[in-house]
Amino acid sequence: MPEQQLSPPTRPAPLLSGMYTRQQLAVELGFTCDTLCRWEARQIGPPCTRIGRRVLYRRDAVEAWLLELENARANRARRGGRR
Repeated sequence: MPEQQLSPPTRPAPLLSGMYTRQQLAVELGFTCDTLCRWEARQIGPPCTRIGRRVLYRRDAVEAWLLELENARANRARRGGRR
């Protein structure tokens, strides 16, 4: 009988693997942490989640926010500028 090979048990991905800290996102976007803090207070930046004192940004949500900004800019250009 051929010997069966058992695959090693797979470990689940870390729970917060798709998340950025405020500092990581600031570096990634080229802004300061203070800017992201102000955006959070004004609810104009990428959506974030607070866990205790930590502020985390989901990578998918940040990408969607960037795409939304890009689409808004493209729509303004088609309409002929700012309104």
